[in-house]
Amino acid sequence: MRIAVTDACIFIDLIELDLVSDFFRLDLELHTTVEVMNELFTEQYQVLEAYQQVGKLIVHNLNAQDFLKIETLALPKGLSPEDKSVLYIATGLENGIVITSDNLVRKCTERLKLECHGLLWVIDQFVDQGICTKSSASGSLKRLMALNKMYAVGKLRYEIEERVHQWM
Repeated sequence: MRIAVTDACIFIDLIELDLVSDFFRLDLELHTTVEVMNELFTEQYQVLEAYQQVGKLIVHNLNAQDFLKIETLALPKGLSPEDKSVLYIATGLENGIVITSDNLVRKCTERLKLECHGLLWVIDQFVDQGICTKSSASGSLKRLMALNKMYAVGKLRYEIEERVHQWM
């Protein structure tokens, strides 16, 4: 089973799309940090807390020494403390991957030589692992473009349209 560290934007989109239960069915050991959890609205936090309570989400609580170590990673100043916490945890996990939709986090994963994937990869995994049908995944991608305008333009829109075309 692969280990994946997830940031807030992925959780938010999955909750909005009502796909969070599918996410926790993936063949992944899912991790995040207290800092990421604290970025969420109360209702979103409560959804993820339920998965934490049953051992499906591992939430790391960083201490002062961890934050000092984060500074040694020489991450860009524009990166939020929450995103830095995700990268820090991922660097400490053998074969850990980062799941994010944030471009700056993606660039940092390249520099840190970490594997990184986004929400489209997650939805691909739903199909590949038989968690949902291609038709259902296509519907989720269409809803994603309506919910999050980032996915409705440019390269992401093209990638979504390609998947929808293949899956229909």
